[in-house]
Amino acid sequence: MKKGLLLLVLGLFAGAAAVSAQPRPVDTTASAPVAVKPAPASFEAKYEGGMFGFAKKEDGTLKFDDASERLVFFSKEQKEVFAIPYKSMLIVSPQSQSVQTTAGKVVGAVFSNIVGGFIKEKRRYLVINFDDPDVEAKGTVNFKIDDKELLDSVIAAIAQKAELKQRGDAYYRPRSVKPDDGK
Repeated sequence: MKKGLLLLVLGLFAGAAAVSAQPRPVDTTASAPVAVKPAPASFEAKYEGGMFGFAKKEDGTLKFDDASERLVFFSKEQKEVFAIPYKSMLIVSPQSQSVQTTAGKVVGAVFSNIVGGFIKEKRRYLVINFDDPDVEAKGTVNFKIDDKELLDSVIAAIAQKAELKQRGDAYYRPRSVKPDDGK
């Protein structure tokens, strides 16, 4: 009786191990591109951080410099602050964050956090991972952009200019040398 029960339990474990999920390769087929409006040549953005040597958050303008093949950030005074060459961009992606507004915090303090917790706004960011050719280091720079349609069109324009491939909402630069399979 005990042997039969032991064999039954072992058989169940062996059967479960045999039918367990197998890893699947990542789908590399290109998805149909979503139609987005063309991006403007320049647009308002707030630099949130990430560039080496520029720690201060700053309002300004991002401009496409197609002649020099780069994305340039200008301050409010229209002085060039820094630029990221298209060829050094590795990943370009959107990011959104839902945060409680100042009005929501005030209402929450005066009345109740339950009411104030419902007053939220969505913040949208352009995130660019890049390989800095000047210092041989990788970095991530963030820009706050107010409009979702503008963010989508800017990301699509950067991806097209930098020759990036799409994966979901993000765009990436494929490796030029594939890792060794051990063959």
